[in-house]
Amino acid sequence: MSVSHVRNAGDGGGQRYCAGRRYFGTDGIRGRFGVPPITEDFFFDLGRAAAFLYQDSGRVLLGRDTRISSPALKAALEAGFCSTGLEVLDLGIAPTPMVACLAASMQAGGAVISASHNPYTDNGVKFFGASGRKLEEHEEQAVEEAVKDDLAAPVGGGRCGRVTGRARRLEDALERYLAHSRALFQELRLDGLHLVLDCAHGATFESAPRLFSALGAELRTLGTAPDGRNINAACGSMRPDALREQVRRTHAALGIAFDGDGDRMILVAASGTLLDGDDALHLLACHLRDRLNGALVGTVMSNLGLERAVRALGLDFHRVPVGDRHILDRLRRDRLKLGGESSGHIVHLDYAATGDGLLSALLVLNCLLGAGGAGLAGLLPVPCKCPRKMLNISWPMHLEPQSLPALKAAVRTAERRLEGTGRVLLRRSGTEALLRVLVEGEDAALVQALADEIAAAALRDRAATR
Repeated sequence: MSVSHVRNAGDGGGQRYCAGRRYFGTDGIRGRFGVPPITEDFFFDLGRAAAFLYQDSGRVLLGRDTRISSPALKAALEAGFCSTGLEVLDLGIAPTPMVACLAASMQAGGAVISASHNPYTDNGVKFFGASGRKLEEHEEQAVEEAVKDDLAAPVGGGRCGRVTGRARRLEDALERYLAHSRALFQELRLDGLHLVLDCAHGATFESAPRLFSALGAELRTLGTAPDGRNINAACGSMRPDALREQVRRTHAALGIAFDGDGDRMILVAASGTLLDGDDALHLLACHLRDRLNGALVGTVMSNLGLERAVRALGLDFHRVPVGDRHILDRLRRDRLKLGGESSGHIVHLDYAATGDGLLSALLVLNCLLGAGGAGLAGLLPVPCKCPRKMLNISWPMHLEPQSLPALKAAVRTAERRLEGTGRVLLRRSGTEALLRVLVEGEDAALVQALADEIAAAALRDRAATR
């Protein structure tokens, strides 16, 4: 089976390579704090410009993560919203899926100040409609046009029927979200189950321990002391080494790591084995096979082994560009239920309209415990991964990898040597100035060698263009 690709697709959250849009990427607006557009002045203008999205309800829920820059950007966006007459309900520190969940339940708009898994020096914003869904591309384009139109507009336009709106704290926001999450799994009890949670010093630092404790789990926690600068630092879903060690050392049944804004989740088995989003999808496919309407949705980054394992279960497997919005679009279009990314975004439309790390973890536990009790290790599926190697290369934003001769030749050679048993993927990052080189196949040594050869060709072409 030949599944070989050469593509140029932005990854979640960046704005650098989204055609036709200056600020929005595949998951909101993101960049380095203090460098335009991630400034207080721009976020005030952005709040005024985005107000049209929420005219019907007249209010917007606003949350933030734990970055040191988040309060300033939140205040600026809030002021922009209020200047148009919107009512802003401040959720405080809130995981991104909590904002989406409450926006849907309260029929309000939603926005969250966060840069997800990025370091604390970055920040950004994601917007949600009243259904809890992320904005469509045409809505993001309309916001960008409104930003340009609004730069010279006077403050106090009163677009929502009032000269000036107001902001107030929604004091029970976290309780509402936790009650909603528990209600989705009414039969699930974790009594006596030893879990380790890594909250990445991020937005789940309070919600995750409270939720799992309320369900009866015996918890150890990491990453629950945010100081504004330690979000995602040597912890969380991007850097799970400390979690793996803690799980092994304490003989925990399972480790669960979230990212900075709580929409990703990865697992660590009792052995210390890392289980990423592809493994979680495989596990869920095994347990929910007859309730998935015949197919799963992954991305161009999903492991080739996952695709083969899903098809072996009698399900189709569809690939879309990176970003959970693309997954959601395909799920809705084909009336499917489950999709996700290897990074740990998991979406099951029976439970949420966007990726939610806490709900994904509960869904996995619900499947495992329902299948036979507390012996989780024996219930995990046989690993399905193909060997893969991904290399990140510093890469100028303007340089198109497909147009470079040495790189094209190296990719063609790699595809021939894989002989239809693997694939090659080139992808420019949307969040960093990087070219990602991905090679998958059945022979780990060959995969490593081919990835190195392609990376060397890319470096030669990059040097030749300077």
